[in-house]
Amino acid sequence: MSNGPAGHVARSTVRPNPETGRQAPIRTFLRTADGVPVDSVYDPGAFVYETPPDAPRSAIRGLVFVVAHGFTGDVDRPHVRRVAGVLARYGAVVTFSFRGHGRSGGRSTVGDKEVLDLAAAVEWARGLGHARVVTVGFSMGGSVVLRHAALHPATTDAVVSVSAPARWYYRGTPPMRRVHWLVTRPAGRLVGRYGLRTRIHDRDWDPVPLSPVEAVPRIAPVPLLIVHGDRDGYFPLDHPRMLAEAAGDHGELWTEPGMGHAEHAADDALLARIADWAVARAG
Repeated sequence: MSNGPAGHVARSTVRPNPETGRQAPIRTFLRTADGVPVDSVYDPGAFVYETPPDAPRSAIRGLVFVVAHGFTGDVDRPHVRRVAGVLARYGAVVTFSFRGHGRSGGRSTVGDKEVLDLAAAVEWARGLGHARVVTVGFSMGGSVVLRHAALHPATTDAVVSVSAPARWYYRGTPPMRRVHWLVTRPAGRLVGRYGLRTRIHDRDWDPVPLSPVEAVPRIAPVPLLIVHGDRDGYFPLDHPRMLAEAAGDHGELWTEPGMGHAEHAADDALLARIADWAVARAG
């Protein structure tokens, strides 16, 4: 694979279907700006070639969702594929595995260098001809879409952050204390590698990256949606409220009754509402 710019397609493993004439999903490795191969999938969406009878009227050509999964997820996880399947009713979808996850190279930096992975995926989506790009992130991915929009202005048309932290180093809940053990202890990183298919970097952040709450004011005027469940076991409601306050008038907060954390807790109805919001704001 060559050392091209972010978004360079290093290898394609799926070709268009010659029997139907439709474009099939494309799977490839992208090369990030710092040289990490990122396993990525492009689904053109059902509406591109035909509109099924139950397709939403709001589906528009030119829109692509770029989905950023949570920590220990990857492009092949069932919950990531389910999210992609719902969003594909509204537009094309790019999914990818963050560095250190699944078949991607490198090691996870738990939200820092992952901005470069998302930047490569967004650039690829643009290169495929899409005029409108919406980033949708969950948990760690939710923090990444916020930081990406702040650090790479004018590359996205709307941003959706689901179940994201507002600040770093939060250990106020039992699940987050377990995550910190997983990331900071050698035994935890072994569990991550062999039990969760996640290879975690053993070095501390230096420097500490821009936090989500610091990133949010820089996103305007790009539309921003913050989604959080009132039963999130990882990050309590002060996190989304901090993000919403930092966003001011350009942000919108949905507090979802009974919802837990991230992709597993986002049902199809919520994903459809998110897609409708994105189509209305980015279209």
